[in-house]
Amino acid sequence: MRAAVLLLAALLTPIPAAAQTPAPPAPASAPAPEPVPVYGFEVVRVYPHDPAAFTQGLVFRDGELLESTGRYPSTVRRVRLEDGVVLQRRELDEDYFGEGLTAVGDRVLTLTWKGGKGFIWNPVTLEPEGEFAYAGEGWGLTHDATRLILSDGTAALRFLDPTTLVETGQVPVTLQGRPVSRINELEWIEGEVFANLWQTDYILRINPATGAITGIIDLTELMPDRSGLDPTDAVLNGIAWDPVGRRLFVTGKNWPKLFEIRLTGPR
Repeated sequence: MRAAVLLLAALLTPIPAAAQTPAPPAPASAPAPEPVPVYGFEVVRVYPHDPAAFTQGLVFRDGELLESTGRYPSTVRRVRLEDGVVLQRRELDEDYFGEGLTAVGDRVLTLTWKGGKGFIWNPVTLEPEGEFAYAGEGWGLTHDATRLILSDGTAALRFLDPTTLVETGQVPVTLQGRPVSRINELEWIEGEVFANLWQTDYILRINPATGAITGIIDLTELMPDRSGLDPTDAVLNGIAWDPVGRRLFVTGKNWPKLFEIRLTGPR
């Protein structure tokens, strides 16, 4: 637990020097922040995963995976879970670097990194059905019952109306009151947002009402042999939840494996 919390503390968003002001002394009776629980994992099953897939978004839908990939050309694809076979794929225009993905009803929505543009796809045929715009960068995308939830690499979750795709608000993501940036791929799981923290082997559990990190999932031992993978780019990224079977799937960029895991702990 201590190692995970220390690592998260090192990634807390620094306050610019010009903006720093002396903080008043805390009252002697002020309670210490509650420790954030750290969860372990058990591997339930391992599936093949396309090592050429620079995974950005991952969703489980109708017994298949929907996956978005980055780099050029970026893709949106339907993937058979059992053997990792790509059943169908669409390429984005070379101007766009693909990012997060979510499936909402009869639509699949994907983001682009710096293009300020999202795309709408048919979930069965992957035919393009529209576009939408948003400010800033696009990193991760998920949704609850009433809103889209977008991450942009900063210490924020942004909310969009699922019909108009207009931003309606946001919350800061914080660890014991301090902002945490690099919030990446997102998945809505039973009332919480699970989020990859870019370039780490940790998944954050976030309260969507407050943005507070309520738990840390430590996946540092998930795939210990990463020989041949780029340590900078081939990082943990991709979370998918099967709400019917209550199965949790995770993978990484250019990883040859996708894992079904069960959380343990907290410890």
